[in-house]
Amino acid sequence: MLLISYDISNNKLRTKFSKFLKKFGYRKQYSVFEIKNSDRILKNIQLGIAGEFEPKFSQTDSILIIETSETCKITRYGYAKNDESDLIIV
Repeated sequence: MLLISYDISNNKLRTKFSKFLKKFGYRKQYSVFEIKNSDRILKNIQLGIAGEFEPKFSQTDSILIIETSETCKITRYGYAKNDESDLIIV
């Protein structure tokens, strides 16, 4: 799993970046996305950032990509704890 957090000052660029990330995963918080990881997906995201977004960044903009492993322990609280369970509606 990837966690991608971003802080982009330009509203238009920030909106464009969030739409870019929606193609790969789900928004967890306002500026945090959770993405199911594969080498291909990570490479596509990195190429998209380097080619389309990084040249437009100001000195205050930042993106963090955190790669978690299968052995990484994740504790969820609040709404996030429902993300791991299946929901069946009859």
